[in-house]
Amino acid sequence: MFGGIQIGVLAACVVLFVPMGMAGYHLSRNKMLFFSGALFITLAVGVHLTPYFPSVSDFVTSVQSVNVFDNREDSCINLVNEVVWNVKPRIISNNVSDSSNDSVGYDKIWDWSKNGKVKGCDFEKLGREDVKDLLNGSWVVVAGDSQARLLVQSLLSLLLDDKRMGMIMGDLFKRHSDYEIVVDEIGMKLDFVWAPYVVNLTNLMVGFKQNRTYPDVLVIGAGLWHMLHVNNASDYDIALENLRSSVVSLLPFSPELGTDGPVTGSVSVRSPHLFWLGMPTLINAMLNTEEKREKMNDKMWHAYYGALHNSRILRSYGGPLLLLDIQSLSWNCGPRCTNDGMHYDGTVYEAAVHILLNALLIESHQKLGSTEF
Repeated sequence: MFGGIQIGVLAACVVLFVPMGMAGYHLSRNKMLFFSGALFITLAVGVHLTPYFPSVSDFVTSVQSVNVFDNREDSCINLVNEVVWNVKPRIISNNVSDSSNDSVGYDKIWDWSKNGKVKGCDFEKLGREDVKDLLNGSWVVVAGDSQARLLVQSLLSLLLDDKRMGMIMGDLFKRHSDYEIVVDEIGMKLDFVWAPYVVNLTNLMVGFKQNRTYPDVLVIGAGLWHMLHVNNASDYDIALENLRSSVVSLLPFSPELGTDGPVTGSVSVRSPHLFWLGMPTLINAMLNTEEKREKMNDKMWHAYYGALHNSRILRSYGGPLLLLDIQSLSWNCGPRCTNDGMHYDGTVYEAAVHILLNALLIESHQKLGSTEF
């Protein structure tokens, strides 16, 4: 809304410039010169008056700030989560003559949609050698709760053979602990950081900035512990906004990054590839404690989901982090893909890993066989 001062200034401009313009038009012998001069004066006055009209200032600011991160609706990076599932029963034979003792299992098969624009993106499931080429020489950090740990397991399963996976599983799944590993043959370092609350993730970002060391790939996500132990979506929203500020400060065009003197422009620092690991769909009736069933209900889950969007931390809402949509993956895989309504079969996290890898290919402008980000 305009205030009295703004209205007064606008009226004065009308009273002053309209009669002058009319007189100038009639007296001018060169109409083109007149219009050029009038346009110049109008633009000059407009620039100086813009700060006094909040609605105009807000519009200009919004145009300048929108779409800082790639958010084209038709780009493949925004379609990378478009996965479809085929969960079908499979008879498991007990190798006895009585077939009534056979049990039913389920095959969980996923792939990218073959419809519309998704088909043209040529997403693909990467083999071990392709994954090694893609992640060669990189530092990957995954931080969060048990969902993040399951993602790490799926990523390592793509890189390591069964024997080595069997050797590391005990250390990887030590309760509430960090884990690190170096895949020597490709010079890749992977760190899992136990960070069940958003504030833990914010502290991690602060540590990166203070140490001036930044991973090549950063996957973060938290929310389930906050929902269970704090149970306040508004508090979660505030924590996410603080985290967003910390993540943005790591980006190379941030004036805060990598400079001790006066800010003179962007600094030459490679940007990490940034991902947010979404919360899974919660199947309330399957949760294994009464406290979880009471606090982690559908209403509270949707409040937390809304807080995530309101925080603008996701790239689809103008933020820095590309979503790995565990909610969609787990929902479409369904109840047959979970035993406790919260942690899903490895197939779900395998799909999330391949989504991440295809996003890396797009963001780093690579084709399979390239070995550098």
